Order: sequence, then C-alpha cells, then structure tokens
Amino acid sequence: MDKKLTYADSGVDIHQEESTISNLTGGMTYSREGLGAPITSIGHYAGLMDFGDFALAMATDGVGSKVLIANEMKKWDTVGIDCIAMNVNDLIAIGAEPVSFVDYLAIEKHSDEFARQIGEGLAKGAEISRMSIVGGETATLPEIIKGFDLAGTCLGMVDKDAIITGEKVTEGDVLVGVPSSGVHSNGYTLVRKIIGNSDYSYHDPLPYDSSRTIGEELLTPTRIYMEVLDAIHKCEVHGLAHITGSGLLKLRRVSELGFDFTDPIEPPEIFRFLQKKGNVEELEMYRTFNMGMGFLLIVPPHEAKNVAEIVNGKIVGRITEKDIRVKDLIIE
Repeated sequence: MDKKLTYADSGVDIHQEESTISNLTGGMTYSREGLGAPITSIGHYAGLMDFGDFALAMATDGVGSKVLIANEMKKWDTVGIDCIAMNVNDLIAIGAEPVSFVDYLAIEKHSDEFARQIGEGLAKGAEISRMSIVGGETATLPEIIKGFDLAGTCLGMVDKDAIITGEKVTEGDVLVGVPSSGVHSNGYTLVRKIIGNSDYSYHDPLPYDSSRTIGEELLTPTRIYMEVLDAIHKCEVHGLAHITGSGLLKLRRVSELGFDFTDPIEPPEIFRFLQKKGNVEELEMYRTFNMGMGFLLIVPPHEAKNVAEIVNGKIVGRITEKDIRVKDLIIE
C-alpha cells in the first residue's frame, strides 16, 4: 500500500470537527447567575458550576464507532465500561470525583441478551468509578439507528480550591504519563478502515498473540484512572490531561506551553499492527490515538517521583516554551 492512510481519509477530519464545534457553541452566550453559574468556559474536559463551597462538574460522551466492532463480535459486555470511562476520565482531568451517572441507549430493535451485556458493562464501570447509576433513557429508533448507540452523562464534585484547569502549569514542570489499556474508545473510524482494507477480519487471531482475536483486542475496555484522584489528594498537581480523540493535540486544552516527551511510554503492539497495516505515518498516529498513554499529570519536579509511584506511571518529559514533541516529532 503506497497511500498513507489518515483519520480524515476514514471520514473524521479533526480540523473540520473543531469548526463544527465552534459554530455549534458560538451562540451559547447566556450564563446563569448565582447557584449553578458556570465557573469554566466551554472547551475544557468538563464543565464546572458554582455550588456554594464546591463545584459540580459535568461531562458527556459516548462509545463511538467501537460499537460496530462489538456488534460484529456479538460481544457487548465491555462497551458499558467504555461509556463510563470516557466520561469519568474527563471529570478526573479537571480534578473532580465522579458521583453519579445517567446513560442513553438508542437501539434499532430489542434483544434481552444484548441489554443484559450492556447493563453488565455499565455496572462494572460504575463500580470501578465508585459512583451510582441513577437513571437513564432507552430509545427504540429503527428509522434512525442501525445497530445501537451508547452514551452517557456524568456528574462529579470538587472543592473550589482543588479545581485543576492548567493555569499553574509552568516551564520545567514534569510530565508523568499513565499507560492506557489499548486503543480505548477513540480513532475507531480509522481502525475500522484499516481492518476493512486489510486481509484480516476481527475474528482472526492477533499476529503477535494467537490467544486473542483482533476483535477481542480492539474491544479491550478503556481504563478508568481513579488512582489519579489519589495523586491529586496527596501531591501538588498543576495540570491533567485525558488523552482521547486527536491524541496529543488534546494537550492544548491544558496549556499553550510546550510538551517535550523525551521518554514516551512504549505503544502497545496493537498500535504498531494498525500503523503497519494502514500505512499510517507516525505523526498521524500521535494525533489520532493515545499511543499507549491514556492520561497525563503535570507536576512540579519535586513531586514527580511520588506521583509516578501513586499512579503506576513514568516520567515521560517536561514542560517547555513551545511545541508538542515526541522525541524529534512535532505534533501539530
């Protein structure tokens, strides 16, 4: 394959997505005052609202096109974990502790076994997150939905003086990366394009691990980073980032300073397999996938070792003046 495959080629243009978001939110100018007034502007990982001595945090997200692989494999017991993880990790990225969750399941048709497995995953994700599922909505939409879509909204809370938005990040701060469990729940439009154009199917064994199929590996649920809250409570932390869609470009939500990854986490083999089969350039990989680092903490140098131990992560680099770099690669 001579053509270098990109996320945009598969149907997701991250730059056009930014334009859509800008147009969508451009007219959202009204702000409530008093109790419930917004503390942060739209665009961070989670929205914060004033609630007296503390702030309420909200995030909403879904599983995305990973559900299509779940349908192909007829294995739906992990996507509920993904749904909760994508929301909870965004709350953690602003310093908030998850409290409760509501889900939204849109389906083409009913199946008891399918519903049981979806519920099993949601229950497991809520247990890991130490929060309650307090409600939800199931919609049967055969004229709109082909298969199913799963999304949810998470509510969290944080003391006002413990909110972490990145304003304290400074040059010389240390980057502590926390490993991902795999591809998580982002970039699957490109993943499916790669597998669809290859000689493989989701039911084939992994070339590097014949004990698992490609589909099983790709359905590995997103890691939920509750241990990051432990680090926040015990150490000084200046910034947090949940590495999701658009990869390291997400770091611009935290700071406009530079991120120099001199010793990045080694990407799991699934990323190199996808890169090779899709003929995807290294730059495109790092601005599409988490590449083995699902969460990042930005801390002062004296806290780096302790934080790395608490989250079972590693020191991967430092904050610099400009650019996002992975060794000699500039992510832009």
